Parts: sequence; C-alpha cells; structure tokens
Amino acid sequence: MTQAATATITEGIGKSARPSVIPTLADFVDLQSYPIHDLQSTKRKALVEQCRKELDAVGCCRIPDIIHPESIERMRCEVERQRDNIFWSQDSHNPYMRKDDPSLPETHPARIFSKRSSGFVNSDILEEFSDLRAIYNNDIMLQFVSDCLGIAPIYRWSDPLGCNPYSVMDEASHFPWHFDGNEFTVSILVQEAEKGGQFQYSPDIRSTEHENFDEVAKILNGDHEKVISLELCPGDMQIFKGRFSMHRVTPVEGKKSRYIALPTYVRDPDTVNRPERAKQFYGRALDIHYEREANRPDNLVD
Repeated sequence: MTQAATATITEGIGKSARPSVIPTLADFVDLQSYPIHDLQSTKRKALVEQCRKELDAVGCCRIPDIIHPESIERMRCEVERQRDNIFWSQDSHNPYMRKDDPSLPETHPARIFSKRSSGFVNSDILEEFSDLRAIYNNDIMLQFVSDCLGIAPIYRWSDPLGCNPYSVMDEASHFPWHFDGNEFTVSILVQEAEKGGQFQYSPDIRSTEHENFDEVAKILNGDHEKVISLELCPGDMQIFKGRFSMHRVTPVEGKKSRYIALPTYVRDPDTVNRPERAKQFYGRALDIHYEREANRPDNLVD
C-alpha cells in the first residue's frame, strides 16, 4: 500500500470522517506475515494446514494479528458513526431462535430460554467504503476461508441483514447460548471490552444427522465440562463452524464496548435466516426471509 493510498483512506479518521476509497487486500490484511494471496507460498500452506487441524480438532481456529491496526481502527470508527442506527434487542431466546413449543417436555433445550441484550450494525447499512464490506467482498479472502475449512465451494450469504454485520455489546450486554443460521462465520475482533465479553463454545456438539439435545441441555443447565473459552484480541480473525457448535458471549463489564465484525459463509447461497431469527437479531424480517424460509441448509431445528 502506497503512502498516498494510506493517506486517502485514513485522512481525518474519526467518528464523523469517512474513508473515500474501497480498501484493497493489502489495506486490511498483513500480507507480509500472512501471504494469503500467494497460493504457492509455504507460509500460506502451513497456515492453511494449521487452521484445518484446529477446525477439525475443536471446530474453530484463530489467526492472530492478521488484520492491520489501521483497518481495525477504521472499522471501529464505522461502528461509532453507526451507533444511532444500531438495532438493540433485549429479548429471551432458546439456542435455536424458535418460539416456545409447549408440546415439548419442559426440560427440552428448545424450551430453555435465556435473556439477551446486544446490538447489531446490520449488513445493509454498512458504508460504501467500509473495510468490513471490502473484506467480505474480496475473492482472495473467500478462497482463503474455503481452503482453511477444507470445503469448496463456499459462498457469501444471501441474507441482506446478517451476511456481514457488526455485533455490538455495551456494558451488561449478554449474548446467550445459540447456534448460527449459517454454517461458517469469520469473526474479527474490532474492540475488546474492559472485562468480560468472552467467547465460549462447545465444538461440534451437533451434526446434520444428530441434534444431540441431551448434551445441549447439559450446557444450558450449567455443565461446562465440554465448553472452550477463546481469547481474542483486536486484529485477530477466527474461523468458526457456528451452525454445529453452540456458543455464547459472556456479559460485558466496564464502559468500553465490545465490537466484532462477522462475515458469514454458507454452502448454499440461496439460504437466509428464518424470519423469527431475523426479527430477533436484526429487528425486522424482509420479504426474502419469508420467501426462502423453506430453503434450509439442513434438517436441523435451526
């Protein structure tokens, strides 16, 4: 990245300033440490191999400091500029984001509801020159995520509200146990909380063949023997199988909010969130959510 390009992107960055060009791969990824653009690089091959091993072993991998600090700062400022547009939800939900079903036993995990308080900068309001938008639209990044997962092809998600949002958690915010509506999520920590806001998950607790309700219920009832806690720092990137690994973010403590970018990927580009999940997460359901509700990636409860 040239000095002139850097100046164009970062000049006057602050809550009210906006970047004026679309960031390139070199603007947001540390290509010297992580040459993800060079398919023949021994560094890239070793990184992909390591990520695959971690994903196979624990359903998740972490790549530290892959995103430039300048890009992280631009994303942080974008969230700050969008504070007035954040959809805040204070709700209760089960891990499947489904309504209560009285026909099920009271001990069924679909009948165990937890309070949630969090916000999203929805994907449809990201700025034109957003780093998060550029990261998500970059084909090299898509190929890299696919290679790390060992799954091809994967696609960007068709959900216009949830394909690449920012999750925002202020003091006392809490995001309880849940499964994702899409198969794979990339998380990029933009700002860490003073305390709390820890990502916890139970790897591959379910599969497309088995919901494993008994083990899900154990975790909801406080048995965390199979729960892993992951420490993330700003600039780290996490690749995660969120549809199969139940996960949560612990309550945020202190005045410093937690911001995390969430580019999401799927095997079927035509799927989107169910309307109920869209309303609970993003404040509304669009026509596409109702039109494609029957288009599911699998037969899981959700």
